[in-house]
Formats: sequence, structure tokens, C-alpha cells
Amino acid sequence: MLDTLKKLLNAMIGSLRDLLPIVLVILFFQFAVLQQPLPNVGQLVVGILFVVLGLTFFIHGLEQGLFPIGESMAHEFARKGSVVWLLIFAFALGFGTTVAEPALIAVVAEAANVAAAGLMIENTELAKNNYANGLRFTVALSVGLAIVIGVVRILKGWPIQWIIIGGYVLVVIMTMFAPREIIGIAYDSGGVTTSTITVPLVTALGVGLASSIKGRNPMIDGFGLIAFASLTPIIFVMAYGMLI
Repeated sequence: MLDTLKKLLNAMIGSLRDLLPIVLVILFFQFAVLQQPLPNVGQLVVGILFVVLGLTFFIHGLEQGLFPIGESMAHEFARKGSVVWLLIFAFALGFGTTVAEPALIAVVAEAANVAAAGLMIENTELAKNNYANGLRFTVALSVGLAIVIGVVRILKGWPIQWIIIGGYVLVVIMTMFAPREIIGIAYDSGGVTTSTITVPLVTALGVGLASSIKGRNPMIDGFGLIAFASLTPIIFVMAYGMLI
């Protein structure tokens, strides 16, 4: 118990240190540039406190739960030598974490509202829900496929740069043909998929798998899955826009 409290205290100090530059920037521009007093000081202090607590528990949770379970499952799959089940797990992990990603849910909901306001779809709850869910599951499917590609790359030892370069060449080509209304959403979807839920588990999977395979370097081969997870949604969402 004492060791856990000590780790929580260290995580809280780290969260305060990470948050300090943001607070200093806000204070500088509020007092030096705008020359205005801080509005709702009490609410601001409480909000910062909640942010610090949230970051503290989030980081501690990653260290205690998500990273260890992700790495241990990768080790077990590598030990069993079942490539098929490993790829199924990789796809399910990418798809499941993306579907549950709060940032993605918020973005596709906003995209549906804007599409309805611009008369791209009917301004009904059903039409907006269908549009948002279509985007959401398209992105989730693309991330699931991205993690599968990343796992195959680790297994085969392929250099990551050629896959990334090829992917972005495809993105540039598709951008010239995709509807203008979908391009911004497509580019944003690549960022929102790599957020609080997806990144820890996917990173742990890659590092754990690279650590378990002879001849693989976790620093060279273990990372890069997040890059794939950021790239494939852009391609898939633009393709989704072309189809609908």
C-alpha cells in the first residue's frame, strides 16, 4: 500500500510538472497581453486540480494495467507461435479500442451535424446517426487493418519507412479525387484515433511482440504501430467519402 501511494505521489508531481508550462502560458497572456484578471478563479483552480488528478490516475493506470497486460499477451502469442490468432487479436484490438475512442465519437458526431447543416445528408437523428456510425466503423476497420499490417511488419522485419512513404503517396493521390467535404474529416480522423485508449494498448502490443521475437529490436521494430493507425483512417475515410 505504501509503495502504491509513493508511486501515485510521484505520478502527481510529474503531472504538475507537465501541466505547469500550460498554466504559465495562460497566465502570461492573460495578464501581460490581455491585461485582464482571471475570470472564475475558483472554478479554474478546481478544474486544474481535476486535470492533475485525472492525469495522475491515467498514467498510474497505464503503468499498472494496460502496458503490462498488452505486453504479456504479446509475449504469450509469440510463445504459442500462432500467427493466425495473433493477427485476429491485433485486428480485434485495433478495431475495439478505436470504436471506444471518445475523441473519435466526438468528431464523427460533429461531422454528422455539419453534414446535416450543409444539406449533405437529411437533417434527422437517424440520418446523422447513420452517417456518424458509418464514419466511426470505417475508421475502426482501418485501424484494425493497420495494426495487422504493423504486426506482420514486426514478424517479417520489414523497414517501416517504405510502407509509410507508400501510404502517404496513396493519400496524396486520393486527395486529388476525394470530395472536398470529406478531406478535412479524413485527415482529422488520423489524429483522433491515436488517443487515450488506443495508444497505450497498441504500443504495449508492438513492444511486447518485438521483445518476444528473436532477432527483433524493440526500439527499432516495436514502435511504429501508431503511425499505421494514423495513416490508414485517412485512406479509408476518403474512400468512404467517394463511395457515399
